[in-house]
Amino acid sequence: MAAKADPTKQGWEESEFPILCETCLGNNPYVRMTKQVYGKECKSSAGCPAVECVQVRDTALGITNDAPRSEINREYFAQNVEGRITNGDSLISYHKADSAGKELLKRLARTEPYYKRNRPHICSFFVKGTCKRGDECPYRHEAPEENELSHQNIKDRYYGTNDPVAKKILNRFKGGSSNNSIEPPEDKTITSLFITGVEEDITEADLRGHFYAFGEIKSVVVVHRSHCAFINYATRAAAELAIDRSVNNLILKGHPLRIAWGRPRPTGPRAEIQAVMQTTEPLVLPPLESLEIPAPPGAESGTDNNIVYPSQDPTYQGSVSKG
Repeated sequence: MAAKADPTKQGWEESEFPILCETCLGNNPYVRMTKQVYGKECKSSAGCPAVECVQVRDTALGITNDAPRSEINREYFAQNVEGRITNGDSLISYHKADSAGKELLKRLARTEPYYKRNRPHICSFFVKGTCKRGDECPYRHEAPEENELSHQNIKDRYYGTNDPVAKKILNRFKGGSSNNSIEPPEDKTITSLFITGVEEDITEADLRGHFYAFGEIKSVVVVHRSHCAFINYATRAAAELAIDRSVNNLILKGHPLRIAWGRPRPTGPRAEIQAVMQTTEPLVLPPLESLEIPAPPGAESGTDNNIVYPSQDPTYQGSVSKG
């Protein structure tokens, strides 16, 4: 017998099911999703990037914010905007935007999940030194970093003026000082490049065909599961030329790719052991001729035809015909 339907229950209470992105769930395949009735929306993935990055959008598309700041003028401006929306007019003429600005927004778009934004906040009691929860504390026990991002203002983010997050994104595109800087490393032995944003349709032949013009390539390693690739050059000059010509201008099969210098190989106990083995003198063993092989057990010294094992007797078990 079927369950009786509740006529007072609305359809959206059970019909809608959230589609969570990889940013919230992470890359763990064993996470199980459950539905929470009257639950709250996700604050990590439900935020609109167009609202959060107002300054980046206005800078790329050349849009000026003409909204007034005073209370009366804002009410009058809001009435005019509401009337334009009612008539079906657009507030921003996106078709007039420069193609270079649209291309800039495509390059600045993040192609991979950013897991750090889903982390819990830093425990304020831990910063004061008074947190007594220990490992059971749901917040992070880390020291806060003092930089421009730690002094954000919601008004600057809303109006798109002096936004530190927007400055960080724009500096990353311009090649300024950031975590993804393209400054060549001091270690001259590094000749590898790290490529991110590699999709499934980009093959090793595509990468080799693009980067072979800058110099001889030793090897190309493509990891589609992590959406990345490694380009190993034979010389340092070829790697520097490739990263200078390809930074902020690398698009293969319609996919914008990001390029950075590869990291040096870690030097640990294995490298120290190899260095010690190379410096120490090799051990010289005596020749095998000088080693005397002892006689088998039970054999008498000086007798060559002494039979010890049954298999050495040719007359044993009919090896030789009788008569």
